[in-house]
Amino acid sequence: MPTNRARCLPGLFFLAMLLAGCIKPIPPAAPVPASSTRPEWEKYFQAFNVTGGFVLYDLKRNQTVRYNPERCATRFIPASTFKIMNALVGLETGVIPDADYVIKWDGTHYEIPEWNRDHTLRTAMQNSVVWYYQELARRVGKEKMQQYVDAVGYGNRDISGQIDSFWLDGGLRISPDEQVDFLKRLYQGKLPFAARTMDTVKEILVLEKTASYTLSVKTGWAQRVSLQIGWWVGYVETQGNVVIFANNFESGSPDAKFGPAREEITRSILRELGLIR
Repeated sequence: MPTNRARCLPGLFFLAMLLAGCIKPIPPAAPVPASSTRPEWEKYFQAFNVTGGFVLYDLKRNQTVRYNPERCATRFIPASTFKIMNALVGLETGVIPDADYVIKWDGTHYEIPEWNRDHTLRTAMQNSVVWYYQELARRVGKEKMQQYVDAVGYGNRDISGQIDSFWLDGGLRISPDEQVDFLKRLYQGKLPFAARTMDTVKEILVLEKTASYTLSVKTGWAQRVSLQIGWWVGYVETQGNVVIFANNFESGSPDAKFGPAREEITRSILRELGLIR
């Protein structure tokens, strides 16, 4: 039977080797972001008779909160939220030089009055002018667009369809969780674009600026697919923190409230959390 001294020898040998640097200690596991669900947020979606999901990421606390986690992990067509990516690629490739570059309106009449004039990258983002970003994508071309979509890892990376509409009725899909990750990397300057490119796009996303917070947003409304898909994605900068969010919902037969619901649902949740007024 081994003595107490014999039992200790393997442990002492390991300790000696560790102190000598011959054996590297196992590093601690990386912290896993805390997450929680908020089923009570269903009431905000029910008020508009839509089925949706909402994900919110607190950068400072490294915490994620979701309503309907399954939907948050499901990919949907991005619609006009892709304008963020489109603007980044347009600037990075030099297709347009800056946020104030004008593309002339070709005279086509649109139901949205704000679209029926010349626009810059900035005003086209603010008014979600589809034709401006379609022209931008045509100038970039499919090969370069695919390269950047792959480099970013944007959604399913599938830009099948027409170069000027694949985000509206083509193969591209992205989940609310992926939208938040994309916006997080944009905010932190960790996308494969020049700092100037990312700073320009962040600037033109600002919707509302007050003494206590800055709200940056992009809307989306997929109307060329079987189910109407609504998006409101962005982030809120408060004193010393940023909270990134993605709101996504659908309706088989949307009414006049479908468009406003994107903003109203999101603002209700952000107000409940004390992030905006």
